[in-house]
Amino acid sequence: MIHINRLTCCGLLLWAAAAAAQQAPAQPDWVEETTSTPPAYSKDALIPIDMPPHVSLQVGIDPVTLSVGKDGVVRYVVVMRNASGSTTAAFEGIRCTTDEVKTYARVNAADQWVTIKNPEWKPINGTMPSKHAFSIARQGACDTHLSSTREATLKALKQRQKAGPQTTLYQ
Repeated sequence: MIHINRLTCCGLLLWAAAAAAQQAPAQPDWVEETTSTPPAYSKDALIPIDMPPHVSLQVGIDPVTLSVGKDGVVRYVVVMRNASGSTTAAFEGIRCTTDEVKTYARVNAADQWVTIKNPEWKPINGTMPSKHAFSIARQGACDTHLSSTREATLKALKQRQKAGPQTTLYQ
């Protein structure tokens, strides 16, 4: 009867795992799609996003602008209204697999898009001024760190609304 000690057994397992890993096909590097100009948006039919109680912003997504790219990035226009009533908008993307967000453009005081030069991916739960991207991701844009389809994302976001589906954020 042959006895194999634990060390030999572990070594054989590691060798087998390394051999299998070398034979696995290489994963292609992720490439982000080129983004076009920010889409036109409307404040009339925003899907409200639930924000933590300590956040004074009202946040909503224009459903017409929501898309899920072939690169897995969920892109949308988010509209934010502060306590004084002024609004702003941003064209953003969430990369669900890495929990990152990127702002491609913002609306200026003249209500025109200003493209961000060299936008960068940032942690979704980082030190950004607003936690809206985290809320958008967790309320429907990302399902267990994977982007869903446009239709499934819209459905999930609408189901999370505090108000009815016909309610607008800026009445």
